[in-house]
Amino acid sequence: MRIGIFGGSFDPVHNGHIAMIESAMKSGFIDCVIIIPSVRNSFKLYTNKLPPPYRLYMMKETVEGLSLKNCFVSDVEFDIEGVSYTAVVLAKLTSEEYIRDFLIANGVKRKKAEEHHDFFWIMGSDTLGSFETWYKPGEILNFVTLLAAVRPGDGTDVDKAKASIEKNLGGKVGIFRLNGIECSSSGITGSGDFSEVPAPAREFIARHALYSDNTMLSGISDDARKKFFESAVWMYHYLGGKRLLHTLNVGYLSAHLAGVFGCDKDKALIAGALHDCAKELPLDQQLEKAKKYSGELFTEKKLLHSPAGATFAKEQFGIEDPEILDAICYHTTGRGDMTLLEKIVYLADKIEPSRNYTDLTPIREAAEKDLESAMRMTAAAVKDKFVSQGRDIHPMTLLMMRDLGM
Repeated sequence: MRIGIFGGSFDPVHNGHIAMIESAMKSGFIDCVIIIPSVRNSFKLYTNKLPPPYRLYMMKETVEGLSLKNCFVSDVEFDIEGVSYTAVVLAKLTSEEYIRDFLIANGVKRKKAEEHHDFFWIMGSDTLGSFETWYKPGEILNFVTLLAAVRPGDGTDVDKAKASIEKNLGGKVGIFRLNGIECSSSGITGSGDFSEVPAPAREFIARHALYSDNTMLSGISDDARKKFFESAVWMYHYLGGKRLLHTLNVGYLSAHLAGVFGCDKDKALIAGALHDCAKELPLDQQLEKAKKYSGELFTEKKLLHSPAGATFAKEQFGIEDPEILDAICYHTTGRGDMTLLEKIVYLADKIEPSRNYTDLTPIREAAEKDLESAMRMTAAAVKDKFVSQGRDIHPMTLLMMRDLGM
């Protein structure tokens, strides 16, 4: 097969990206396209607006929603440590074992997946001129032929760039016409006009309230931003998509609420983002880790992930701050004499944007101005749920309700 590879931040994916994919497919050079959302782009290290999992799952939903045939999305960069240099990514992606297993997993018949493949790196003609300055450009050309799209209005001397690359690096360059519009991710997020974002991606963005003031991470330190992005990549290996996006949403909302109520935004971001990190570990591991943090305090299966998460975040992700760890531990039950951070994470977990199990509008509105009122409303809903199910309320939750005057 002739496989095109299209890497980028896709922050967010827009119609220009889709036009690039469709034009490349129509060029006659390739049979399919593999899209690779970046994880640690050397040009945008921790400066993307969204952590990698959001951009990966947004692209997957877009490809599926638009029914783009012979178009696959790869998470290959999530398994690469350090900066995701193109040469490093291609060494892994084009290996016989990886590409065979990837294609089979995406519905390609085994016989076809196991045959010889030719690879093409899809890029804009405007970046072709700077290709020789990339990290190990000659090594890149050992894996792929460059496939450059001539953008409308682009003044790049494509023929000159092509000749230079072929002469100096011994690589091959294919050229195709790009039939599409001119737009950019930064222009879209800067203007707030998302009309050039495909409908499936717009729906994804709306569901998680992305590119809003709450997700701009204003007032967050560089160190906390880095930890947030790295936690997202770390948890990708332990959580399914829905759970991972939920826990990251809680991080964003916790940081926002911390700003509203005068709490440490850095701690709120990290505690919220990691609160469900152990949710999908095997139950025996959850039990073991829960006992390490809180002894026999939590025994119900649905609650084990909370103290287990504190242990997991400490042992595997290096979180040492006791306030953050306690906020993770008590996010399901609450407890008596809760700290401001604990209250914020507890509340954010119940009302983050993608939660839709009931009408949360009144609580969300209250949370913007009166934390105690929002906590009481949330606790009342929890109490009603437990009573209707005939379940006992955890003693720690009863202490929280006592403090709330319930």
